[in-house]
Amino acid sequence: MNKVAIVTGGASGIGLSITKKLLKNNYKVIISYNSSTDSAKDLLKKYENIDIFQIDLSNPENVQTLVDFVLSKYHKIDLLVNNAGVDLVEMINDTTFNDFDYIMKVNVYSPYFLTKYVSGHMINAKSGNIINISSILGITGGSCESAYSISKAGLDGLTKSLAQELGPSNIRVNSIAPGLIDTNMNSNLTADEINDLVKDFPISRIGTPDDIADLVIYLENAGYVTGQVIQVNGGWNNHIDFNEFLKLASKNCAKIVYELSKNM
Repeated sequence: MNKVAIVTGGASGIGLSITKKLLKNNYKVIISYNSSTDSAKDLLKKYENIDIFQIDLSNPENVQTLVDFVLSKYHKIDLLVNNAGVDLVEMINDTTFNDFDYIMKVNVYSPYFLTKYVSGHMINAKSGNIINISSILGITGGSCESAYSISKAGLDGLTKSLAQELGPSNIRVNSIAPGLIDTNMNSNLTADEINDLVKDFPISRIGTPDDIADLVIYLENAGYVTGQVIQVNGGWNNHIDFNEFLKLASKNCAKIVYELSKNM
């Protein structure tokens, strides 16, 4: 019987690459999405082993409906990938309570409670794998991205805590922390700015969503790896001044909310 995986935000960007890699490896994949209706429906038409579930992750109380849907139809969950997330680029003095609350609801509350409901099933099954898609900014912090950085640091903290808590039940929990990846999140960078950055990378290119998806597949098969926050960044943080990237990534510190939920 095929393994069953949930991928939040699985209709675009990194989530889409993860979805396709899992399908290629014979998983039954259930993706959640919010506004990426066309992309989700295209996947449903193209692939046999996929289901789609529309949900607004800014309301964490909704997440149990996703888990109930999967268990009622497939009776098990082998893999949870908490991929969906939103970014906010603005100075702390401009951040409103609603801005901060929105980031936390999507990036922290929803994965926390989704993991809660999924892990209950995994504990009973004595088996499972949870992968959180975090960010390099959860490790380094980022100028004009304090709310986002806090949310990703929190996700990494959840990863380390649950690896200890759930390990005795044969459940592994890891985070993937992408660096500079070619997604909508970095759409505020010009081609020239990206080229200036990557020329100093040991691997001289911007990362791709497939680079992250490949690590998801590795972690699915790495039975002795848990509690890790694995950076995928082409080696750049060890060889160039990371502050130069942060200056570019947050240039102008304009109040820009990247509604990545549109791509969920």
